[in-house]
Amino acid sequence: MLGQAIRKHRERLDLTQEKLGEKADVHRTYLADIERGTCNPSIESVRRLACALGIPISELFKTAENDSASREET
Repeated sequence: MLGQAIRKHRERLDLTQEKLGEKADVHRTYLADIERGTCNPSIESVRRLACALGIPISELFKTAENDSASREET
């Protein structure tokens, strides 16, 4: 769910994975793995991504939690 939240915020800002990766100093393929949910990022990576997205780290977790709750309702 966290990866999907990162993707949602990235797309809202119209950023490519490559551009966000550059801003957050995270390799594009690592970011792709995070967004797909095939790896678990460190807190430091999540912090850098949130900073690059211009949002507090808590907002990423809140988005993930809200998206998860929405899926459970359907």
